[in-house]
Amino acid sequence: MLSLSPAVADEGMWTMDNLPTKQLEQRYGFKPSAEWIARVTQASARLAAGCSASFVSADGLVMTNHHCANACLDELSPKGQNWFQDGFSAGGQPHEPKCPAMELDRLDRITDVTDRMAQALDGKQGAAYTSAQKAAESAVQQECVAGDPTDWRCDVVTLYHGGRTALYRYKRYQDVRLVFAPDQNIAFFGGDPDNFNFPRYDLDLTFLRAYENGKPAKTQFFPFDVKGPSDGELVFTSGNPGSTSREEPVAQLELLRDVELPATYGYLSTEDGVLWQYGRQGAAQHQEAQNVLFGVENSLKVFTGWLQTLAQPETLEKKRQNETELKQWIDADPARQKQFGDPWAILAPAVAAERSLYARYSMIEGNRRPAGFAGQLYGYARALVRGAAERAKPDAQRLAAYRDANLPAVEAALGSPAPVHPALDETLLAFSLTRLRQTLTADDAFVQKVLGTESPDALAARVVGGTKLGDPAERLRLWKGGAAAIAASTDPMIVLARKVEPDAMALRTRWDNEVDAAEQRASEAIARARFARDGTGSYPDATFTQRLSFGVVKGWNENGRQIPAFTTFEGLYRRATGSDPFKLTRQWLDAKNRLNLNTPFDFASTNDIIGGNSGSPVIDKNAHAVGLIFDGNIHSLGGDFTYDGATNRAVAVDTAAIVEALKVVYRNQSLAGELERGHL
Repeated sequence: MLSLSPAVADEGMWTMDNLPTKQLEQRYGFKPSAEWIARVTQASARLAAGCSASFVSADGLVMTNHHCANACLDELSPKGQNWFQDGFSAGGQPHEPKCPAMELDRLDRITDVTDRMAQALDGKQGAAYTSAQKAAESAVQQECVAGDPTDWRCDVVTLYHGGRTALYRYKRYQDVRLVFAPDQNIAFFGGDPDNFNFPRYDLDLTFLRAYENGKPAKTQFFPFDVKGPSDGELVFTSGNPGSTSREEPVAQLELLRDVELPATYGYLSTEDGVLWQYGRQGAAQHQEAQNVLFGVENSLKVFTGWLQTLAQPETLEKKRQNETELKQWIDADPARQKQFGDPWAILAPAVAAERSLYARYSMIEGNRRPAGFAGQLYGYARALVRGAAERAKPDAQRLAAYRDANLPAVEAALGSPAPVHPALDETLLAFSLTRLRQTLTADDAFVQKVLGTESPDALAARVVGGTKLGDPAERLRLWKGGAAAIAASTDPMIVLARKVEPDAMALRTRWDNEVDAAEQRASEAIARARFARDGTGSYPDATFTQRLSFGVVKGWNENGRQIPAFTTFEGLYRRATGSDPFKLTRQWLDAKNRLNLNTPFDFASTNDIIGGNSGSPVIDKNAHAVGLIFDGNIHSLGGDFTYDGATNRAVAVDTAAIVEALKVVYRNQSLAGELERGHL
């Protein structure tokens, strides 16, 4: 355990093998024991789709956010019902339904593989670097899963932008079942107007259960504190923040500000309108679009914060000054020059290549917005086409997603019985194809190859209308049939994906060799130089791996007005207007006179969090659960790039509110009892 850190205030997303124990002891008089660290590690979890979670009973009960289980609620809703909107209760452990394709991972151990990876990559550049990296990662992963990728997941994770490489081994749970979720009105009370704001009155909560061999899994867990935290109390979050750019070189941040974010924001803004209009066609269309629309609107608010932060001159100026000082430190000593070289000279052509490739790469190969091929059905087709080609290669030469260690997750997704909504898929594919043509132009050879004489609308209608990929049995047949089945398929969605794949893989190869390989080499050299000058007592950028942050329950001053740390049930009812998004269901209105209205509802703390922390438990120094992270305040939106302890706040549901709501509003005494007892 390293004990010194340049981080200030309560800043930091710390890896579990590098906690700032001396900093904690000096500031708060608390030093976590080895037993405490082990409990926190083993009681924490993550949803592979991108959220955090935790075990809160010995029988595999899992707590996460409502918005992290939106897809499960949507997919499991029987015809004529809407569990996403109306909520769900299993009514007892024997009746808990399985979430389609949901995977829960619990961290088992972290192994430092820095030297092994460095040796494999030493002296390599471009394509040779990419090839060596694939081979080395494949070998490490295969050793880690030890022939059992169903039970174990192993990820090679780059930390400190290449300064350190770690192997994360996870216990993998692919049988995850739905236990309870409240209605959407209270889970997202205040809607988009309140999103990333405070005070908040959200019960953003879902309970799941992990199963092994058909029975509830026996797990380490966080005992539930039914009283919740107090103002000023030391609290921790143990979650999986997705990604940050606090160590990112200035040249890459400028590219993000000038090219990537404007393109993404423009795409999402238009998609938001498309989805809004689709949902207005009727109740069924509203239900089909609700989960996708929630994600788009949330992302738009996040990217607004990013753009505002990067537009402030002081944000990049401080980072630019730090880079200049580090470069001067290297240049001041011939030995350091020889050891570290000029990383910024390596980085410059990579950034230039990224700038020139970005629009084309994102439209044809990128798997995040903006993208030229949207929709669930096209995603299945791409996974099948690419998977067949990748599995025909030796494991060491494959893309990471298709290595043997990762195939169980791919197959589970393809075999998911989750419903497909063809009309929504057609709308999204037509929209993305239109953006493809707008971005690359109608004269582009690739656009002409894809569209031919058809319009985006016509092509989308034909391939969605003719595909059989909505049937999981057909997807699994093609998956198991491999390259021969894919080559023989006449399914129009498979034909489209086959047509796209050569161009997409060519772009992927260029990106890996000209952009990623060079940027990683430069980042590694910068990280090694910084370590040599400053030591390693700091935290790395977020990588969707388990991190611990610490802070205190605390409000903040907003333009001379003090924002208190807690809200209450009484405040919820004062804020309710009867109209969306401040509308309460009849269940909540009827419960008002039975509730203790002084019960704390949500609270703010100085914990350093970011996207991916959704669903993280808030725990006290006894490793008891006292809250559930679901959001940050508006000031936290710049947290990808910087942390300001004066105003950055994490926002959580109070455990006192969870128990009160379960007992009084939902009358779910069995679930409340399991939380209080710690077992079924």
